[in-house]
Amino acid sequence: MITINGNDLTLENIYSVAVQEEKIKLTSTARDKVIKCREYVEKIISEKRTVYGLTTGFGKFSNIKIPVDQIEELQENLILSHATGVGQILPRAEVRAIMLLRINVLAKGYSGIRLSTLQTLIDMLNKGVHPLIPEKGSVGASGDLAPLSHLALVLIGKGKSEFKGKISSGKIAMEKAGIKPVKLKAKEGLALTNGTQVMTAIAALALIKAEKLCRIADIGASMSIDAVLATPDAFQPLIHRLRPYHGQKISAQNIYNFLDKSELRNSHEFCENVQDAYSLRCTPQVNGAVRDALDYVRNVISIEINSATDNPLIFPDEDKVISGGNFHGEPVAFAADTLGFTVSELGNISDRRAEHLLNPALNRGLKPFLAPRPGLDSGFMIAQLTAASLISENKILAHPASVDSIPTSANQEDHVSMGTIAAVKARNIIENTTYVLSIEILMATQALDNRQQKSSPVIEEIRKEIRKSVPTLSRDREMSQDFEKIKELIESDKLKQIADKFFVLE
Repeated sequence: MITINGNDLTLENIYSVAVQEEKIKLTSTARDKVIKCREYVEKIISEKRTVYGLTTGFGKFSNIKIPVDQIEELQENLILSHATGVGQILPRAEVRAIMLLRINVLAKGYSGIRLSTLQTLIDMLNKGVHPLIPEKGSVGASGDLAPLSHLALVLIGKGKSEFKGKISSGKIAMEKAGIKPVKLKAKEGLALTNGTQVMTAIAALALIKAEKLCRIADIGASMSIDAVLATPDAFQPLIHRLRPYHGQKISAQNIYNFLDKSELRNSHEFCENVQDAYSLRCTPQVNGAVRDALDYVRNVISIEINSATDNPLIFPDEDKVISGGNFHGEPVAFAADTLGFTVSELGNISDRRAEHLLNPALNRGLKPFLAPRPGLDSGFMIAQLTAASLISENKILAHPASVDSIPTSANQEDHVSMGTIAAVKARNIIENTTYVLSIEILMATQALDNRQQKSSPVIEEIRKEIRKSVPTLSRDREMSQDFEKIKELIESDKLKQIADKFFVLE
């Protein structure tokens, strides 16, 4: 059980709730703050003050005051009118992360929502009522209005939801879960739909995958480097002390350790080759730069998940309701764009190492395309095309979304972040790159199979694990499922766990 107070949620907590489906509860302090803020909202309503989002319309309609007896209708209309998303439905884990982040924001006690409404959202998450949220429709300011409205639809017994693997109306899903839908009161519609939780949730889960992928990239590189008889000299700590980027030092030390005690390396220790191609010897400089960029992304996401990002924000102690712009997704948009284009480089350099594995003019003693019977078999010739297609797609996806802005709402919302687009692109780039690294690792394993000497102890253990899932290529076969199995192996963390048994560096 993870306790929620709005202030100290971590990315690890997000993974636990979104993927492992751990349950949550509010702290007593958070409950008190939510109640206090709501009491202040009720006071404003009773005094018939004119306050944006409480007693007025929204956006360009903010100058229209709404009669008290129509405020509840206003809240429901906000949800209905803003639920305009289209496209594929977000994956279950991302929806759970979105729900968690929205709960965490509301728990801070600056949104004016009722405790009962917040508790209903918590019950939905804990019992597995997952709103169907379309992927497209958010411009990233005023936050993620459209997708968050699809979340709120189910809260009020409308829309569609997944519950225990079955899709139904929100009303039926709530009934089956034993949860009573909410009748929204003043400010609650806006509190539920205004914020950056969709882009942040997608980016957070993508970041967790990317951080794990960095170690996999070092593993794949080490296997390729040893398989093509490259020299490990470029990974000596002496070099990397003189350019002390943290990520570069970690990556170089990883590769240096992975190659330690390699029989294959010792077999050509005194060869004439003293310098290798950049894709081999510069791997730490590339993989390390990705690591450092991900540190920046982690810092942004860690701040964002514990920030109040709706509007207006309510300050009971100061007797103020302030309309600002914390819903603007620019920080997350920049971070998500960075996440995407940096991870794409893991795939770019991986493909160039694959060229050394496949091209007989670049490796020493390996068969062309690692084909068991060159000519009769094509080996990994077309596998490289698959990687190339994924890398090309990544290059298109890597174009920043955050450099674009289209004014909306009669120019009231005249600059937006496109942060949700950036987050979705980053997630897709990471998915593609995982396949690219899977293909390189399978190629490198095949190449090592064809060498007479063994590699290092850690690489040999990784090779054995891979061969439990995918046998050596002895003649041409359909490879698609081979790639899928290696991707599953990567995502299961088994390869990382083997590496960690030998060296725990990160």
